[in-house]
Amino acid sequence: MSMKSLTEYSRALVRRYLCKGRNRPCGSRGFTLLELLVVMGILAMMAVIAVPIYLNYFSRSQIQTAKIQVEQLGTILDMYRLDVGAYPSTADGLEALMTQPPGVDRWAGPYLKKRESLTDPWGRPYEYRAPGDHGNYDLWSNGNDGVEGGEDDNADVMSW
Repeated sequence: MSMKSLTEYSRALVRRYLCKGRNRPCGSRGFTLLELLVVMGILAMMAVIAVPIYLNYFSRSQIQTAKIQVEQLGTILDMYRLDVGAYPSTADGLEALMTQPPGVDRWAGPYLKKRESLTDPWGRPYEYRAPGDHGNYDLWSNGNDGVEGGEDDNADVMSW
């Protein structure tokens, strides 16, 4: 078979499989604009449903994390009291768990490995008062909004 006849034969095959006036094979379809818009609409509806659920779950996990951290800090404060004989004063604050306060001889710290442990999940330092209004000490976070009080996602997390 010569090169010329091979070229003509291949062109005939291509013409045979292409639809008239189109550069694609017959029977194969691309997506229409309408089909693409329908798929995008379905994805948008799924996002509208899924995003609030995710944000609610994320918010609840931050509150749970704060509760766990307050409980752990309470345990660490108890260890401090066992070593020193008293809880850190309000003036010394939670910083006494990281660095030895002046005038404290039996300090056996640091009681925390990371300074980030002194901040709540929203990036603000935990509040501390000793002696507390509700016990030997009060330890709390003002929640998501950073303001005392609040409900739901903005509720305070307290040690009492």
